Parts: sequence; C-alpha cells; structure tokens
Amino acid sequence: MSNSHPLRPLASVSEIDHVHLLSEQLGALVPGEAYSDVTFIVEEKRFPAHRVILAARCHYFRALLYGGMKESQPQAEVHLEETRAEAFSMLLQYLYTGRASLSSAREEVLLDFLGLAHRYGLQPLEDSTSEFLRTVLHTHNVCLVFDVASLYCLSALSAACCAYMDRHAPEVLASDGFLTLSKTALLTVVRRDSFAASEKDIFQALCRWCRHNGEAGAQEVMSAVRLPLMSLTEMLNVVRPSGLISPDDLLDAIKTRSESRDMELNYRGMLIPEENIATMKHGAQVVKGELKSALLDGDTQNYDLDHGFSRHPIEEDGRAGIQVKLGQPSIINHVRLLLWDRDSRSYSYYIEVSMDELDWVRVVDHSKYLCRSWQNLYFPPRVCRYVRIVGTHNTVNKVFHLVAFECMFTNSTFTLEKGLLVPAENVATIATCASVIEGVSRSRNALLNGDTRNYDWDSGYTCHQLGSGAIVIQLAQPYMLGSLRLLLWDCDDRSYSYYVELSTNQQQWTKVIDRSKAACRSWQTLTFDRQPAAFIRIVGTHNTANEVFHCVHFECPAQLDVEVKEGSPGQGPAESNSISQQPQQPRPPRPSRSQSLLPSQPSSSQNQASSSSSSSPSRSHP
Repeated sequence: MSNSHPLRPLASVSEIDHVHLLSEQLGALVPGEAYSDVTFIVEEKRFPAHRVILAARCHYFRALLYGGMKESQPQAEVHLEETRAEAFSMLLQYLYTGRASLSSAREEVLLDFLGLAHRYGLQPLEDSTSEFLRTVLHTHNVCLVFDVASLYCLSALSAACCAYMDRHAPEVLASDGFLTLSKTALLTVVRRDSFAASEKDIFQALCRWCRHNGEAGAQEVMSAVRLPLMSLTEMLNVVRPSGLISPDDLLDAIKTRSESRDMELNYRGMLIPEENIATMKHGAQVVKGELKSALLDGDTQNYDLDHGFSRHPIEEDGRAGIQVKLGQPSIINHVRLLLWDRDSRSYSYYIEVSMDELDWVRVVDHSKYLCRSWQNLYFPPRVCRYVRIVGTHNTVNKVFHLVAFECMFTNSTFTLEKGLLVPAENVATIATCASVIEGVSRSRNALLNGDTRNYDWDSGYTCHQLGSGAIVIQLAQPYMLGSLRLLLWDCDDRSYSYYVELSTNQQQWTKVIDRSKAACRSWQTLTFDRQPAAFIRIVGTHNTANEVFHCVHFECPAQLDVEVKEGSPGQGPAESNSISQQPQQPRPPRPSRSQSLLPSQPSSSQNQASSSSSSSPSRSHP
C-alpha cells in the first residue's frame, strides 16, 4: 500500500527547506565555548568562535585564520583593536545566523557595526545597514552618519544625508552634531548650492565650529561663506566683529555685491529632485496673469474654449506675462508647459527666472519658433524664486493661453545646442504631441503611430499628389535635429524620389535631404548637419508606379545605428537601408492595368476628413 497521498502536492515532499533550523542551531554556538577553536579579545571581553564557520562566511577571517600566521594556531587568541565589543557581538551573531537586529541597537553601535561590515568586506551587510540608517536619519544624528559615510565612501548613504541636511539646513546648523563634523565633511556640506540656509546662519554656525574645534583651519572653513549674499548690515555688524574674516575679504564682498547683477550672485536654493515644486503643496502661487487659479491646479484634461487656462495679452514691449512665485528659492533645470491645444494654433514664448523680480535671466527662448501643446524644456541649473512665461505670438489672436506649468530639478541627462534640446529618443510621436498638419491619410497621424507592419494597398500610409502639396509634420517644440528616418510604401517593387526640408516657423525652409534624382524604396535612414526644426516637410518628386507619394512611417531623430549619408545613391530592393526592419507581411497581388494608381488614394471626402488641417473646432477661439 502506498504511503503517498494522491492529493498532496509533489513540491511539498520533494523540496526540504530547514534553513531556519540551521540558523538557530548555529546561532546556539555563539554564547558558549563548546567546540570553539579561536578566541577574539575585544575591549577585554572574550568571544569564543569557530574558525571554520567564520572562514566560510568571510574572506577576511579566512585569510586571518588559515593564512599560516600566528592566528592559524589551535586555540589562538586574536586581539582586535579599535573595535567595540557590542558591535563585534552583533557581527558574530550575523556571521553565524545571517540575522542582525538593527532597530534595537544604539546609534553609535550601529555606526561601529557598519564600520566592521566595511572593514571585513561584508558588502551585503554594509548595504543593508546603510539602507536602515537612511530610514532613521534625523537632525541630531545626520552629521555623525554623514561623517561615517564619507569615511567609508558610501555614496548612497552620503547622498541621503546630504539631501536630509539640505531640507533641514537651519535645524542642522543649530544641532550639536554639526560641531562634530570633520573639516572635510563640513566643507562638503556647506559648499553645496543646495544647502539652503541663510548665509548669516551658516556664518554663525561655522564660527561655533571653529571655536569648538580650534581655529587652526578657520580661514579655509570661513572661505565657504558666500559673503556677497549677506546684507551690508550683516557684514558690518555680524561678520566684522568676529575677526574671522579679513577686512580685505569684506571689502571684496561689498564690491561684488554692489557691482554684480543680482542673478550673477552665487545663490543657494532648495533641491527637490524629480518633483514638481510649482504646486500649492510647496507654497507656489501665480502672482501675475489672468485667471490665475487654473495654472497650478494639476488638471491637464478639463479645459476648453472658456476655462481651464491662464492667459495674458500679447504686447510688443513684453511687459505682460504669467508669473509664478515658488515657495522658496529653488534649484531648477526643467520646465513643462501645456499650451492651449484644442485647435491647431501655435504659440511663441520665452521663459525667464529671477530672485528679486528685478533682474531676470532668460533660460528658454522660443520667441522665434512656433510651438504647441506640451513643452518639455531643459536648461542649465538655476537658483530662482520667480519664473515668468511671456507669450510673444499666437497664430490665431493676440492672447497667450497656458493650461499647466511645472518646474523641477531633474537628474536626467540632456544635451543642449544653441539653447535647444538635442533629442535622443524619437520626438515625432503622438505621445510627444507631434502631428501631421499636411498630407492625406485614412487614419489621422498614421505616419506617427509607430506601426511599421500593418499597411497595405488601402491604409496605413500618408500621401500627397506629386507636383501638388507635401507631407508636413509639426513637432511640439523646436529641437536640434541631425537625422530622420522614413519608411516608404514598399508592398511592390516601385521606387520613389523626394526631398526633405526643415523650418522653425513654416515661413523659411532649409533643404537638408535631396533625393529628387535618386530611386529610393522602403526604409530611409538619413543624416545631415544638425539644424533647429519644428516642422519637417517631405516632398515627393517621383513614383515609378503612379502620381502619388506614399510614406508609411516617420521618426526623428533616427532610432537605428545604420546610417546612410546624404548623397548616397538611392537604394534598390536589395540595397534598402535597414532591410531587416522591413514589414514582414504577405505581398498583395500585383495590380492590374486598371489599378495602375495603387495604392489607391482616398476619395475627396476622405481627404477632407483625414487631413490634419481640418481639426480646428467650429467655435470661436478663446
């Protein structure tokens, strides 16, 4: 009779997992001397241990206890200097059981425990202890933790400490822990642009540090104070009596403050990475512009001709604008705008930042470009308190409409050239608010939907009549472009000729690709000298089958490594660029003589429905 149960899962009997028993039974060896063959002496306390267990768990102890030195002798005694007994006891418990209770340990013991993990190369233990310390940071321990993290080069823990000190700078300066910082750690903290305390508070805290630690290095420490950020009264009544700043340095600071533009001063600002700080939660408010309440409410869906946006009249002198005051001086390098986009209109604008509402620095200048919908804008990091968005043009009327505004500091990498973003990813997509504004298709924006497989004689492409019109793509904002990629319709053996032009305003066009004399088919990966562009115009000049130019897919910049330099001969079927990327689909039957214009062009009624220029609402503009 079988002793197996037919309903018992096979896994429950085939796999045995008694790791918890192993941990408990090995852990029982820690307190006593049973079977021990080595003894560690720490702060005059004796810790019997088992060299084979320690060697199996730690490379350091393997080398120490089996390396042929005196510690390798039976019943050896090993004296450990600069080690605390309580932390070493925690370490032994971890080595025997794989467990450690961090929440019940005192802070100084935790830091010693972290030091032992670092000294003995126990990387997983070091990482786990660092992660726990990041969760228990507060004003009174953050300086001590930062000192230890700096000593052991624990970058993640150091960054967490710095971020905490940045957000609680006044409290950290007033804490006793600040006085215990090493000089190196101290200078690392106070030299940060994001250590956003007042310069007077920083100066007074550094004075206390110098008195507590001796004034031998006071000159180097006091050099971290940004004297020009202090008022003349503070320099004369607070700094001068201390005797820690030379009269010449004070005079230089007064001269710098009086002769420099305000935005040239090296301001400090709050740093909150990857979080929109233009919110009521962070104390931001719209202080200039009409219909202020809509701009920062976070609603980017519910807006129409009458509500859901802020606005200002477009004036020649640029005195009008929409101005946002941040809750505190902050470091930003990224702004997102949503321009009103319920029809096909475009806007031009620029963005300026300031600390005092008097001295403004322009960080984005799209005053000569046509832009629409979402704007993703980047610029070198700036400390500011005020952000001003000034509209300079609207293709429909004399009002600038802004639906949403966000600003933040981002750690994302970006490349700028002549103030414009050089994109790495394809920006000619529906998700990035690009659109086809000229050309005929049975499906609006089929050219930009990313579908490079599902097209045939009747659908999946955008076209225009040769000798009349073009295919024009509008990007949401201007970019610096140096490449693009096309998929020409290739369900038979026909070839096309074409050229490509770029523009920033739909008035002046620059031809960057000329294949009007070449026979081209299927995928086209094209490179050229980088140019600013908000509009791309593709003009077909020849089709070996009929009088229509057909394009299935467009992207910029090109997303393949394969490049075809301008001036290369046109590709035939066997030479087509990126031939492996061609759609894998059955080829339709070859058209009969009566079908010589295939792929068929949509009827005139279909042209009207699918043309991008027909998307404007019939109601009046806002």
